[in-house]
Amino acid sequence: MSDGTVQYQTIVVKIGSSSLTSDEGGLNRSKIVFFAAELARLHGQGFQLLLVTSGAVAAGFREIGYTARPKNVHEKQASAAVGQALLMQAYNEAFAAHGIGVGQILLTRSDFSNRKRIHNATMTIEELLKHRILPIINENDTVAVDELNLKFGDNDALSALVANLVKAKQLIIITDTDGLYTEDPRKNADAKRIERVLEINEEMIRIAGGSGSSVGTGGMRSKIEAARIAMRGGVPVFVGRVLEDGDLELAASNTGKGTYFDTSQHNLPMKKQWLGFHSMPLGHIMVDAGAEIALVDGGRSLLPAGVTEVEGDFHPGDVVEVINNQRQIIGRGVVNYTIWQLKAVAGLSTEEVQKRIEVPRIEVIHRDEWITLSVHK
Repeated sequence: MSDGTVQYQTIVVKIGSSSLTSDEGGLNRSKIVFFAAELARLHGQGFQLLLVTSGAVAAGFREIGYTARPKNVHEKQASAAVGQALLMQAYNEAFAAHGIGVGQILLTRSDFSNRKRIHNATMTIEELLKHRILPIINENDTVAVDELNLKFGDNDALSALVANLVKAKQLIIITDTDGLYTEDPRKNADAKRIERVLEINEEMIRIAGGSGSSVGTGGMRSKIEAARIAMRGGVPVFVGRVLEDGDLELAASNTGKGTYFDTSQHNLPMKKQWLGFHSMPLGHIMVDAGAEIALVDGGRSLLPAGVTEVEGDFHPGDVVEVINNQRQIIGRGVVNYTIWQLKAVAGLSTEEVQKRIEVPRIEVIHRDEWITLSVHK
């Protein structure tokens, strides 16, 4: 910290609806008291803690009078408006018993897309942590919309983005299963838990399956996707159970009841985080195998010679996704060409490009304006 005080290690903990509510819906106060005690134990050890919580809709829909979790947007938003107040009241009382103050931060996907707004949110979080206040973060369900991918939905992705934002030591995602298995353990007794993951591949996504709880919206698959985001940002992840006293401490000390996702990546600067996870791409650029290797493994810029196809509607300064010839996303970058310029010179040498069009710089995407989102094999 800038004032010379001790910089504590930061841990982000995510708790989903199924871990906070009863089977019928509504808050389970005893569960909130339990998790507050678990977090208080780590807080007392000096960790800086951020809590990403779901549960607002689940907490509020019965208070309104709905008999089941609503499906219509306006009903969910009304439930969240009621439930968020109940959720924060419960957390405030539970943490006050341990002498810990809490602060509420509500975020939407568009907050992350706006660099100024997410900078302001970061400054707020840092100020709360400096005063040993525990930030409690949730999606702003009363205004978030499902369309156009503007909603986090399950808060798993939100927790990963927050963990990257604060350059956390670890992200702990608490769920109702003790980690990732080779098969669904509810259907196959021979399924084995995967203790450690070094790389997330398509097979792992496949075995993660769908969502399990009727009160939540996430499942193991969404947790795997969140782990992918956090790992790329240099944050290791634990996904598993916290059911008994001391379980959260075990999770933080590398001996928890779940799966650990390790990473060799470094924390990303804010600019790269925005580029990779928050920006809105306006097109796709397909590249050949040589350009893919140069971008992913070689730390090189993308030149027109490596471009094979172009899609979208973009101009210089816009963000585009780069895909390989299997149409897999390999990264994002800020483009230096309009789409018509790039279509006109795709596949051409630098010398030929300079004869045909005038551009401020020859690189389609400069390496300083690029982030890799996959590992080339």
